[in-house]
Amino acid sequence: MTYATDRLHEEIAYVAYHFHWDLDEILDLEHHDRRRYVEQIASLVTRAGTEG
Repeated sequence: MTYATDRLHEEIAYVAYHFHWDLDEILDLEHHDRRRYVEQIASLVTRAGTEG
């Protein structure tokens, strides 16, 4: 099974934007770890939006 290239690029951009990590650091993550970071960032962004 392959992971959709567009989805991978979205995840990379999302993590890079919020954590300021470079491409190599993000690509070195296992898929499930990268997805977990994406989910955690989304949770933080949502929480921050409701607290302001």
